[in-house]
Amino acid sequence: MAEEDCELNEKRKREIAKWFLLNSPAGEIQYIAKDLRSVLNDEKAYNEAALEAFPLYNKSHFICLELPDRSGEVLVTSYNELDENEFLDPRTAQVAIVDHVKQVCTEMRPTADEELSSPYIEEFRCALDAEILKYVAEAYPKGICSVYCVKGKDVEGPGSNFELVVVISAVRNSPQNFCNGSWRSLWNIEFKEDVQMLEVRGELQVGAHYFEEGNVQLDAKHECKDATIFQAPDDCAISIANIIRHHEAQYLESLEASYSNLPDTTFKRKPLVWGRTWKGKMVRREVVARWFPMKLILQETCDSSTNFLTFIHTNRPGSFTLLLASSRKNGLFFMGSWGVKVMITTKLRPLSD
Repeated sequence: MAEEDCELNEKRKREIAKWFLLNSPAGEIQYIAKDLRSVLNDEKAYNEAALEAFPLYNKSHFICLELPDRSGEVLVTSYNELDENEFLDPRTAQVAIVDHVKQVCTEMRPTADEELSSPYIEEFRCALDAEILKYVAEAYPKGICSVYCVKGKDVEGPGSNFELVVVISAVRNSPQNFCNGSWRSLWNIEFKEDVQMLEVRGELQVGAHYFEEGNVQLDAKHECKDATIFQAPDDCAISIANIIRHHEAQYLESLEASYSNLPDTTFKRKPLVWGRTWKGKMVRREVVARWFPMKLILQETCDSSTNFLTFIHTNRPGSFTLLLASSRKNGLFFMGSWGVKVMITTKLRPLSD
């Protein structure tokens, strides 16, 4: 019985560590991993959790890694994954070999012929990639994008359907101002040549974490659809880029309208420091400078001379309840899920660049 309890405890310990890693805010997983490793004091449990969590986190957050020769950057997503640690960069026709836990690109290799799309598909992919590059350069400071073929990459000419995916990732970390944030958008484009139509589906996700005098983590997700006619590669690319531009601008405007009064409503009891960092305005595309509590609701705030507690509940049935507490010296991370509660004590400190 004792051995069974020990095994259960070890398993639960790994599950808890994995949960914290997977739910790390954008740009902060390495800090959380360092604290978890210290708190667990169990290298085996930590390593097993990290090996499971980091690849999932990296791909879901569309992290961007610099190439070893510093010639560019590669996105880590499930759409350009060739192997568990190999990711295609179609723009340079190279494959990046990635260390997920360290979050670095260790080496590059040329792509094999079978890993690339056919010349017919590449004509559409390259035209769309060029248009998306222009859009991202205009809309996202330090934004990264890429276009991948996820279906029908061997199509040699007209007459067959295929599918491209546009991935856009923009991260802005400002730990010196106690806030980090990210914008992720994914666009699936189905080229239906039999009906001469393109179907466009978009998934937008924005996250922000504010941790000055407390911890508030906000998340927003949005889905949309659109369509346009099948045209020549260059014309298709322009139409798709315009659709993406329209929907993302529309979504941003709706968020800004919804949360322009956030400091005076939701956070009235503990106002956020807007003036110093954002000058009282929501700045377009400055993803850290915006707060999007679409999925998270601030329920209760308690303030004392030593501790500041923030209770955050998701509004999705059956989801985790996350409670974060901090003080100037020490803090607690407290997690619960309908009666199952786990507490990990750790030291909170200002993050540095």
